[in-house]
Amino acid sequence: MKTTLHNKPKIKISRVFDVLQWQKISYPQRKSLNSKQNGNWKNYSTDEVIEIVDNLSLGLLELGVDKFDKVAIISSNRPEWVFVDLALQQIGAISIPMYPTISVADYQYIFSHSSAKYAFMGNAEIAAKAKEAQAGTDLQKIYTFDKLEGFEHWERILSLADVSKKAELEDRKKEIKATDLLTIVYTSGTTGKPKGVMISHDNVVQNLLCAYEHRLPEYIQPGNVRTLSFLPLCHIAERAVTFLYLALGAEIYYAESLESIKENIQEVKPHMFFAVPRLLEKMYDKIIAKGYDLPFPLKQLFFWSVNLGLKYVPHKRQGLLYKLKHRIADKLIFKKWREALGGNIELILVGAAPLQARLGQVFWAAGIRIGEAYGLTETTPLVSCSLATKKDIRLGYAGIIMDGIDVKLAEDGEILVKGWNVMQGYYREPELTAEVIKDGWFHTGDIGQIAEGKYLKITDRKKEIFKTSGGKYIAPGYLENKLKESMFIEQVMIVGEGEKFPAALIVPNFETIKDYCEIKQLPFKSNEQVIQHPSIINKMEREVYRINQQFGKWEQVKKIKILPELWSIEGEELTPTMKLKRRVVLEKFKDEVESFYR
Repeated sequence: MKTTLHNKPKIKISRVFDVLQWQKISYPQRKSLNSKQNGNWKNYSTDEVIEIVDNLSLGLLELGVDKFDKVAIISSNRPEWVFVDLALQQIGAISIPMYPTISVADYQYIFSHSSAKYAFMGNAEIAAKAKEAQAGTDLQKIYTFDKLEGFEHWERILSLADVSKKAELEDRKKEIKATDLLTIVYTSGTTGKPKGVMISHDNVVQNLLCAYEHRLPEYIQPGNVRTLSFLPLCHIAERAVTFLYLALGAEIYYAESLESIKENIQEVKPHMFFAVPRLLEKMYDKIIAKGYDLPFPLKQLFFWSVNLGLKYVPHKRQGLLYKLKHRIADKLIFKKWREALGGNIELILVGAAPLQARLGQVFWAAGIRIGEAYGLTETTPLVSCSLATKKDIRLGYAGIIMDGIDVKLAEDGEILVKGWNVMQGYYREPELTAEVIKDGWFHTGDIGQIAEGKYLKITDRKKEIFKTSGGKYIAPGYLENKLKESMFIEQVMIVGEGEKFPAALIVPNFETIKDYCEIKQLPFKSNEQVIQHPSIINKMEREVYRINQQFGKWEQVKKIKILPELWSIEGEELTPTMKLKRRVVLEKFKDEVESFYR
C-alpha cells in the first residue's frame, strides 16, 4: 500500500490529521469547510481550519485533556464537529462520536462504558439530553457549539490556547503513531447494547489512500470539487469520506438539515456526495410523481424515457438505435434531472444498504453516475467500492473488493474479511471480539456473492435469514428490497419464521397513494382511513402479487398487513442508520403478525 498520494509532493499521510497539511500544500482552499449561519454560508479557508484546529488542540491541553482521554462529540454535521475531531487527534485523545437521536439511556451507557471525560454538544436539545445522562458517569463538563445559557461555548477552549506552546504541540503530533487508537465508534445497537468499535489511524488512512489511489474516477478532479455532507458524521462512513474530501481539496458544505437537502443542492451545485439508497428511492419517486402530473404528450415522452433508462447497462454496448433514442431522452428529459441536482453532479456514492439495480440503471441513463460501496463500522468502513466508470461498473454489486484486503465466503455464504481495514476489536469486550474475529478473519454477518473474482454482492444478513415450518430458507432483506421497488411501498418487513409461509408488514408510500386516489377519485381523509379502503387494499395486494412472480412459491408473500404510520428513529423501529430493528417491530405489531397465521 502506498503512503503518499500520486502526482503531488511526497507528503507522508500516516495519521488522519495529516490530511490538513496535505490540503495546505497540495490544494489550498478558500472555502474548505462551509455551513449556513443566519441564512448565509460561513466559509473557513484551509489556513483558517488549520489555525482553529491547532488552537483548539492547545486549549484542550490547557484544559487537561491528555493522550488516550475519551471525549464525546454529539451534533449534527457542521465545521465545529470536524474542528474538535481533528484537534483531539493531534493530541492523541480518543473521540467518541454519538448519534444525536439516540435515547438518554444510550447516552448514559456510552458515557459510562467509554469513560468519557468531556463532551461537545450541538444544540439545546442534545445538550439537555447529555446533561440528564451525565449523572453517575465520569463526564466532567459539557461544551456546546451553539451559544446556550447554562453551558460553556466551545470557543472558550480556543481562548485557553497558549500559542507559545506550538512547538510542544508539534512534538505531541510526532508522538502519534499510525497504529494508535483514533476513535471508538459505538454501533447503533440493532441486537442489544451498543458495542464500541476501536479504530486506529491506520485503519482509516489506508481506506482513504486506497480510495484515492484506486477508486477515484478520472472525472473527479482534486482541487476542483464541491460536495454536500448530510449523512451523520458520527457514522464512520461519512466521517471517512470527509477525510477523503479534505485530501481531495474539496469544498465541503454541510446541509442545514435533511429537510433542506433539495434547496442546499441547488445552492451548492455539488460535484459529488455520499448518500443512502433510501434518498435515491425518494428522489426517483418524486421524479415519477412529477411525470404523472405532466400533460399527455409530455407524460408519454417522460415515461418512454424512463422505460428506456430502465434498460440501460453502463458496461455493455447498447446498439446504435438505442443510442439515438437515448440522445433524445437525454436532451428532453434526463437533462432536467441533472439540473435538479444542481447541474454539476458527477458522482453519487451510495452505501449502508443494497441499492435497487433498476435505480442504478435509470440514474446512469440520466447521466448521473452511481457508485456503490459496502462495509461496516468494524471494517472502517470499506470492504468494496465502485469504480464508477462505464467499463468497471456492475449494477447490483457493491463495487470491487478493495486493494490490499482479502475477502472470502464461508460455506454458508457469509462474507469474511481480513486486512488493514479490520478494527482493533470491541472496547472492553474481548469475548465479543473473539466471536467475530477468528484466525484473523472478521465475520461480517452478511451473506454475499463474488462475481468475476472481484465484484461483491450483498444478498442478506445472516441473522435475519429464517426457515419456514416446511424447512425452506427465506432471505427477508432481498425480498424486502424487491418489494420496495414498487412506488406504492415505502417500508416493509418480512415475517414468518417457523410458520407455513412468509407474510409482510407494509407501510405504503402515502404520497403515491394520495396521487392514486386523485386519479381513481377515491377519498383520502387520513392514512388510517385510506389503508382500509377496498380499492387500496386490492392495489397493494396486486403490487405484491406482481413482485412475487420473481420468486419461488415457497418465498412468495402470502398475506400482507398495511400499516398507517412510517417507522422512524423516534418510534424506535429504526436505528440511527435507518436499519430495521426487527425485534422492536415484531413486538409492536405482535397481534398483526399473529393474525397472519391464525
